[in-house]
Amino acid sequence: MSPVDSGSSPKSVTAEDNAAHDAAARSFDPGDWRSVRAQFLLSPDLAHLSNFYFASNPTPVRDAITRYRNAFDENPYNSLDDNMFARDEDMLWRRVCAAAAEYLGGQPDEVALTSSTTMGLALVYHGLVLKPGQEVLTTTHEFYPHYEAMRLACEKWGATMREIPLYESSRDFSVDEAVARIRAALRPNTRVFSIAWVHSGTGVRVPIATIAQVIAEVNRDRDEADRVLFVVDGVHGFGVVDEDVAAMGCDFFSAGTHKWILGPRGTGILWAKRESWALLRPTIPSLMTREPADAWRQNRPPAGPTTGPWVSPGGFFAYEHQWAVAEAFDFVEQIGRRRIQDRIAEMNGLIKEGLADMEHVTLHTPLDPGLSAGIVCFDVRGYEPMDVVRIFRDNGVVASATPYAVSHVRLSAGIVNFPEDVHRALDVVRSLA
Repeated sequence: MSPVDSGSSPKSVTAEDNAAHDAAARSFDPGDWRSVRAQFLLSPDLAHLSNFYFASNPTPVRDAITRYRNAFDENPYNSLDDNMFARDEDMLWRRVCAAAAEYLGGQPDEVALTSSTTMGLALVYHGLVLKPGQEVLTTTHEFYPHYEAMRLACEKWGATMREIPLYESSRDFSVDEAVARIRAALRPNTRVFSIAWVHSGTGVRVPIATIAQVIAEVNRDRDEADRVLFVVDGVHGFGVVDEDVAAMGCDFFSAGTHKWILGPRGTGILWAKRESWALLRPTIPSLMTREPADAWRQNRPPAGPTTGPWVSPGGFFAYEHQWAVAEAFDFVEQIGRRRIQDRIAEMNGLIKEGLADMEHVTLHTPLDPGLSAGIVCFDVRGYEPMDVVRIFRDNGVVASATPYAVSHVRLSAGIVNFPEDVHRALDVVRSLA
């Protein structure tokens, strides 16, 4: 039995409920958070506080997926050929790249389309040519896919990999200390520095632009072939933090669009500066650029330089999902990036403040909203993290535990949440005292 009981079983959804939901969704007011919430099919019986994980799609995204899927089912050959391989102006992937570029603050040919953050990072590390003796420098706070992409690439190229901690206490995270540690750790043979924008194991958000300035200072005295390349796993800041990625100063930025951007499952982007793309060898043949295929037909090498579309993996994708990413960017732009950032900070601020007041709780995420994003990590004295997650679930709260060697309980509020969701979760934690 859970310490707190919700007291009721889930309601069945009637035809009238669905009709009411559809009507609310069609009369979308992006300035009204209740109207925003009505765009999602999330169960109303649950407090959905794992928004960092896998997005429920809003109405415009679901509609786009359905529209493209129906077209494929009715006429698969022409639906794909007309929109993927015919006239340049009809290629729907270009619309996705343009929407992503507008959000990023860059140009469409600086964007590659991927299936996930993981794929984007792997394309970077395996596409860069590292020399034996060069190193990839990273932190001890990276998640498994990022770490493993680096490790496999170093093994492939004969390079080395080194990790440094940026903090001892995540709640007391200091920008100055973290930046000083990075500056001191950069060596003459460091070719790549890699970091996550937001640490999913602690909720810490690092200052990407400030770190980029440090790396730029180091690079002033280096030859082009030896300069430090800055790679960012950006997924837990992308869609949360109102910053233009293209202005941050990193060389490569990978993020899934099926988390905070609220896009279809199995979608993501990889962004790079034009000069950085030129350093990359495509790993998987692309269907999103004509030159490599034309070169194959003409029995000659492709004429570079590499651009984002060259690195977009080929093979047939679930195009109804990939193409509907444009609607996801449009949806978040309608609401407003600053409003989304402020709303997510407000909801997660309520979580942090409530937890910080409980003596039986250890909060690991900084209270300062400038040092965190949409993830809150904590421990409850006397309980294992997964036990707390199960208790949450028994009481209608969707939570998670961080999948690291040292695990914590994790809550993550988004634009679909309201204070009552937060209070419901905090009441469960209070009951565990």
